Amino acid sequence: MQFISLQDYQIVKNYTFDVIPTSKTVINTINAHSWVTAEKDPTFKNALLVSDILLPDGIAIVLASKFLTGDKIHKTAGADLHEMILRTLNNKAGKCFYLGASKETLDKIKNKLHKEYPNIQVKTYSPPYKDTFSEQDNKLMIESINAFEPDVLFVGMTAPKQEKWIIENKSEIKASVITGIGAVFDFYAGVKKRPAKWMINCGLEWFGRLIQDPKRLWKRYLINNQIFIYQIIKIKLNNIFH
Repeated sequence: MQFISLQDYQIVKNYTFDVIPTSKTVINTINAHSWVTAEKDPTFKNALLVSDILLPDGIAIVLASKFLTGDKIHKTAGADLHEMILRTLNNKAGKCFYLGASKETLDKIKNKLHKEYPNIQVKTYSPPYKDTFSEQDNKLMIESINAFEPDVLFVGMTAPKQEKWIIENKSEIKASVITGIGAVFDFYAGVKKRPAKWMINCGLEWFGRLIQDPKRLWKRYLINNQIFIYQIIKIKLNNIFH
C-alpha cells in the first residue's frame, strides 16, 4: 500500500479492499471540510491522524496532493469504500454491522443488502439522536456490536462525531474493520441520492450534493472549501520560501 504525505496526514494513494484484515483496522476518509474542521478540533484531528488507513474523499484532496507533492492519488469516496467492502464480504460470506441513522433507514439498508449481497449477514443499531452519548448509550451500542462480532462495523454519525466515537471506543469493539462512512447510509438506503455518475467523474460530486441539500451543506462547500484552498496555497508558499 502506497501513501503520500500531505502536511500532517499520511493518505493512501490508490486503495483496494479485497481481503478482510486479520488485525483491527480503522479506516477513515478526509476531504476539504474535515481538513478545515480538524484544524479547529484537536480531538478530531487526532482521530484522523491515528487512522490505520486514511482515504482521500474529495476532489479537493486529490488536487491538493498534485499541487503540493506532484503525486497523483485516486479519490475513494465513502460510497466507493462501502461498495468494495460489501463485494468482499459477499465473496467471503462475511458479517457487517451498521451503527447510526434511523430505524427506517437501517431497515431499507437491510432489505437492499439481502437482495444485492445475499451472502452477507447484517445487523443494525439506531443510536439516540444527541450530540453526546451517555455511558449507558455507549454500553448498549458496544454490547450489541460485540454480540454479533461483525467483520466490518460501519459507523454513520457524520463527521467529526463518528471519527471521535470510533477512536474513543475502538479498543472495546470486536470487529476487524471499523469505518466511518457518514452520508453513505442515506445514499445506500435511497433516502438521499448520490450525485450523477458524470458529476462524480468530473470532480463535481461536491456541487451535486450542494444543490441537493444547500441549507445544510452551503457552509461546508462555499466557506470551508475557500479556507482549504487558502491553507493549501499557504503551505505551498511556505515550502517554496523555507
